[in-house]
Formats: sequence, structure tokens, C-alpha cells
Amino acid sequence: MRILICGASGFLGQALEKHLRSTGHHVVRGMRRPQHPGDLRFDFATTDIDAWVEQLADIDAVINCVGIFTESDGKRFIDLHQRGPCALFSACVTAGVRRVVQISAFGAADGKAPYFSSKQAADEFLMQMPIAWQIIRPSLIYGANGYSAGFFRQLASLPVLPLPVGGGQVLQTIHIDDLCAAVARLIDPATPAGQCVDLLGPAPTTLKQMLLELRRAMGFAPAFCLSIPAWLMFLAAHLLGRLPGSLLTPDSWQMLQAGSPAATPPSALLGRPPRALADFIPPCEARSARLSALAAWRNPLLRASLALVWLITGLLSLGIYPVDASLALLAPTGLSGTPALLALYGAACLDLAFGWATLFRPGHRLWLAQMALITGYSIVIAFCLPEYLIHPFGPLSKNLPILALLFVLLSEENAA
Repeated sequence: MRILICGASGFLGQALEKHLRSTGHHVVRGMRRPQHPGDLRFDFATTDIDAWVEQLADIDAVINCVGIFTESDGKRFIDLHQRGPCALFSACVTAGVRRVVQISAFGAADGKAPYFSSKQAADEFLMQMPIAWQIIRPSLIYGANGYSAGFFRQLASLPVLPLPVGGGQVLQTIHIDDLCAAVARLIDPATPAGQCVDLLGPAPTTLKQMLLELRRAMGFAPAFCLSIPAWLMFLAAHLLGRLPGSLLTPDSWQMLQAGSPAATPPSALLGRPPRALADFIPPCEARSARLSALAAWRNPLLRASLALVWLITGLLSLGIYPVDASLALLAPTGLSGTPALLALYGAACLDLAFGWATLFRPGHRLWLAQMALITGYSIVIAFCLPEYLIHPFGPLSKNLPILALLFVLLSEENAA
């Protein structure tokens, strides 16, 4: 079959492409920014049904796996989960596509969060279309390259496991290989159409059990578990939800609290039981998973510590530290009076801006600017306050590890 995958550049789309090609299908990749000859442009933010009909002329089946977990600038649930898919389904009917598979989400029928309601709206629209449709609603998906799976491995590798309200939330995580196998079965013309399938793992487990199992599979020693109270999780969700790419948001915290009600795994659809949680990380992948989990700490830990340095320095300079003492430090540089005050408060505001940007607007330009500023400060201090070069507290020499930290962030940003 000639199968179009919309959202082919994402984690799920790439896995489906690999699986379907291995079974002999011809896969066409649909994405916002085509990368190779033969790719089709499907941007759900700016739908063009007429143009899509032309592109669908030779397509036998369409799989829609476009989705986001959190909204950001230019990416909204209503566009990517509802309006875009509905336009795609309409174009499929007009173009004569024989079968459509919609990747929805487990809990979409009952969930109240915008993530779920937008998925459900597209599901209901597809069910009313005169086309052979299939809807698959997977629970939490685990895959070696998945963003959420990486996040859970990162949590599992921490020396102390932070568990929201004790980690008793019930999950039935499904492996990406099982999801791909289920989609391949549903897209087969021999499989009766008009099915809405919940796809879950073989048995319900708690979040705590999942993290402990992932930790064991990666070869880490047992860890101390710390229960995080609900009020602190609520606060963290609202604060961290503002950070780019954060998986902890008010909506995700609400969904985690709801958990996944225990349900029967779709063994009949797969022809076998789904992969067990204990087999998610095979022994041959344990070392790479462990190293990847440890490396995942690095960027957020470095950024958080760097942001604190800038924010604390800025706040202290605004008046918590005696202004007269700050001005006395500036005197050897030749600044006094109004210029010294302007330099003091200007530098404090710049420090605060750098701290905010480190958390919310990271990037190579920011790292370069911070490196330039610290280098400039260090040179001026070395010449004007040479006693700080041999000060036992090392106020100047401590700039060296901060510059090294910035160099690591810059290198990782350029390699991304």
C-alpha cells in the first residue's frame, strides 16, 4: 500500500515509517517542513484542503499522528488536534483515500483537559465521515527515543526519586513497537473498519513501580523515594509549565492525577500480549539508557544553577547589599557619583535579565553574551582590583567554572 504518515518527523511518525517500510509498504512522509524529495507539506496550522486533495491523489491510506503535549507559540491544540485533522479527513474523502487511521489518546472520550477535548473533537468528526476509519487511543507510550520516555528515565536515574503524592497514580504504559504493530493491523484492508481501540500495556502499574522498574533495568542501585505533596506539585506545575518544553504543566498534572483506569490490553488486535514493563529496556540497551538518563540532567541543572547566580547577583546589587559598599568597589575603576549609580543599577538589571533569559529564552546568543560579559568583568577587576586575584574566597577565579559551564551550554546548543 501507498501510505501517507502525517507527522512523520515526530517520534511516533518515525517509528511508524520504519515499521511499515519493513513490512513492504511504500511510505510517504507528510510534515510541516519537507526534508527530502517525495515528502509532502501538511501544515495543520494553515490548512488548505484543495491543495491537500491534489497531494492525496495516489494515496491508499493515511495515518494521522500529528500531536503536541503542551501548547506553545504557534502550536495550539485546537489547530493541530482538531481543525487540521478535520480538514485532512475531508480532503481524504474527496481524494478517494480508502482508509484513515487516527492516532488519538487514551482518555480522550472522558478527559476535560484541552489536550483530550481537542483529540475527541477530531475523533467524533472522523466517525461521521463516509470513509473506512480506524481510531486508536494509546495510553502513555514508551520508546527509546521518545521525549516522555526520556523524561521518565531521567527521573528514575535521580539519586532521590521524587514521587508526586507518593507515586500511586495508575498507568498502563504501551511500548512503541506494540503501537506500530497495532496501527499496521488496523490499516490492513482485511481488518474490519470503524473500530475505536484503546491501546494499553499488559497490566496496570503505579508511577512509582514504573520508575523503580526503569531504574532497575538501567542498572542503578536502589534509591530513596521522596513523596512530593499535592500543593507543591500544583505550584511546580504552574511555575515549570512556563518553561519551554516542560512536561510538567497544570494540564499534565491534572492528567497524571486522573491516571489510566485499568483496562484489558488489546491482545486480540496484536495477536499476542503487549510487551511487559520489565522488557522495555533490554540488557543490551541498559548502558546506553543509563548514560542518556544521566546526560539529561546536565542541561537543566546547569541552566538552573546559572540562572540562580545571575538572579541572586542582580537582587543583591539592587540594594540588599549596602549600596555604599558596592559604590566603593566601583571607585577603583574610575566610576563615582551618578555614573557609578547608573553602572551599578544597570548591571543589576542586566544580571536579572540574564537570569530570566537563562530559564525562559536559552540560546547560543545568550551564552555568547554572558561569556563576553563575564570575561569583560574579569579583565576589569583583574586590573582595577588585583587583590581579588589572590583573595582566599576566589571571587575572580570562580568565573572560570562559570565560563566552562557556558562553553558546555554553547557547545550543546550548536550541536542540537
